Amino acid sequence: MTAIVPSVAPAPTTAPGRQLASLTPGEQLRAGRLPRRLLQLAVGLWLYGASMAMVIRGALGLDPWDVFHAGVMTHVGLTFGEVVIVVGFLVLLLWIPLRQMPGLGTLANVVLIGVATDATLAVISAPGGLLARGALLVGGVVLNGLAGALYIGAQLGPGPRDGLMTGMARRTGRSIRLVRTSLEVTVLVVGFLLGGQVGLGTVLYAVGIGPLVQLFLPWTIVELAPRSASRPA
Repeated sequence: MTAIVPSVAPAPTTAPGRQLASLTPGEQLRAGRLPRRLLQLAVGLWLYGASMAMVIRGALGLDPWDVFHAGVMTHVGLTFGEVVIVVGFLVLLLWIPLRQMPGLGTLANVVLIGVATDATLAVISAPGGLLARGALLVGGVVLNGLAGALYIGAQLGPGPRDGLMTGMARRTGRSIRLVRTSLEVTVLVVGFLLGGQVGLGTVLYAVGIGPLVQLFLPWTIVELAPRSASRPA
């Protein structure tokens, strides 16, 4: 699982009347349409975990963070999803010196994606042919883009890895691009050295995930109440 797009910084309008807002955790909960946003968050995170399982079963290479998760899994007695959860909580500890505050969506991200990954791995098996494995990989990457757009569009807080990226960029003054690249190269190299799988899927994910999220995001951002309406009177 990898960071997708900036989650807490203001973004340009992506569709008429729709844009990502910069909100504190409290403001996220007061911004309106909470039942719809909670449902979208849950669906997005579950599909995200399912899409990760599809890429794993494709066995043609993982995204950088999942290369790391897979590498760690080979050295501990945990399932893939359990490693995702543990690493997520450890990444949250790195938020403390960055003075980042997790939102409800951040905490849900840590737990639900790992659970969904293991649940999906339990019901799908790796196909035998290369064509079928390629189809599973491509389907997983596309679904991952949609799922990422869904949970980002719910505007209930960034994932732990997203927040680490944006927090480090803010504290160091470096660009999001540089921080993201540095983080992903680091976890990719460490994961590979630990035994994680690098391959065509790694390249496909790196090239495709940004455009896919950008494609789906205009249709998934939930319009929020005006900032003045989201604060207590």
